[in-house]
Amino acid sequence: MVSAAEDTASKLAMVERYIREVSTYKTQFDVFRLMKRVTEFFAAKGFLVMNVPSAGAKTLIGSSVITNWPADFLTEYDMASLLTTSPVFERLRNAAVPVFYDVHIVARERDPKTVQLASDLFIRFGMPRGACFPVHDAAGNRGAVCLCGEMPAFSFQDMVLLQYLSSHVFNRLAEIRDLDARVTETLTEREIECLTWTAAGKTSVEIAEIMSLSEHTINHYLNRATRKLDTVNRTQAVAKALRLNLIK
Repeated sequence: MVSAAEDTASKLAMVERYIREVSTYKTQFDVFRLMKRVTEFFAAKGFLVMNVPSAGAKTLIGSSVITNWPADFLTEYDMASLLTTSPVFERLRNAAVPVFYDVHIVARERDPKTVQLASDLFIRFGMPRGACFPVHDAAGNRGAVCLCGEMPAFSFQDMVLLQYLSSHVFNRLAEIRDLDARVTETLTEREIECLTWTAAGKTSVEIAEIMSLSEHTINHYLNRATRKLDTVNRTQAVAKALRLNLIK
């Protein structure tokens, strides 16, 4: 059996390794893959690295930087306008300490109209509890790194390690973002238009009809834009395009 001291030493060594690795990364996708490993190491299921949404923000996807949360979850969350009544994000806006959540506890603080919907959504996707760690970059932009799943509450030691690691992850993503500014010069008008319609909830078939092009051509534009934006799918491509103000 591993002793508490050995477990602590093992986790500390692993977090130190993660921090050394992230400092060398050049793309968001590199950080994405690291966060998947971090999530698994801490027995969680999903991660979300985000800019803290303003009080007037309407969508979670618009605040997302990188995440492996299911696209269906994000779509349902935003369609139900759950962000505007989220107690967790309200705390992140008004405090600088980690926030642990459990849907059964948070439900007591939610708008009664959204309690059941929010609880069912997180439970259905296997993310009933988690923790969000507030961070900021060199420019003072506020963000958060969230891990969630069906694991027990993180220990004090895990919370400390994750807060430290989160700061490094968000800072490196900010540095990569500065390099990404050149992307605005490489995306074509067609690619930006396809991303804009995707952000509006249109499918490839619908966009093809709107733009009088084939579905194959639309998919080609969207796949090319996804690669140029260094993202892993259309959902993240839209989120990054929003963050870079390429689309509104």
